[in-house]
Amino acid sequence: MKTILFQGDSITDASRNRETTVPNWAMGYGYATAVSAILGEQCPGDYDFYNRGIGGNRIVDVYARIRADIINLKPDYMSLLIGVNDVWHDDWQNGVDTEKFEKIYRMLLDEVKAALPRIRIMLLGAFVTEGTEMEGRYDTFRAAVAERAEATRRIAKDYNLPFVDLQAVFDEACKKAPATYWTYEGVHPTSQGHGLITREWLKAFEEIK
Repeated sequence: MKTILFQGDSITDASRNRETTVPNWAMGYGYATAVSAILGEQCPGDYDFYNRGIGGNRIVDVYARIRADIINLKPDYMSLLIGVNDVWHDDWQNGVDTEKFEKIYRMLLDEVKAALPRIRIMLLGAFVTEGTEMEGRYDTFRAAVAERAEATRRIAKDYNLPFVDLQAVFDEACKKAPATYWTYEGVHPTSQGHGLITREWLKAFEEIK
């Protein structure tokens, strides 16, 4: 059985249960659960799933827990969605600028690949939509998030990893229904938004499985 690890911030976390006595299937209401449901039904017994996303995390926070929540789990596959909090936390003067974001991201991948040379990884780009959290600052917030997403794209290219452009996915979806249909406040996806991520995650998985 191969292990799939979902890593990231609150979008991945999705209110997962952190109790150590709870099986790994208690993975929250988001795309991690949706992916595990689909793959688990299609390929019974082939995969074990771990969700280690933590709400509020920036790239530096994921790096800080690299051993406990990545390397020690020895995943065969990992997806990483991070970047929006690196911008959002500027509200508390605790954001991570794009240069440092990219530097730490590369350090994380280097260490993970050194410890787990056979691991296969996909990178998901950060995204935002219009919403209550974005009122009066959507353009500037989006531009800053786009910088982190573009850094993620560069990293994916340099490391020959799949990159999922979620900003483009949500932008296209917002042509079909209002932004509030896809995210609650501009950052956190609704169930329909998680459906978008699930679809794109599964497409990228086809490239690495």
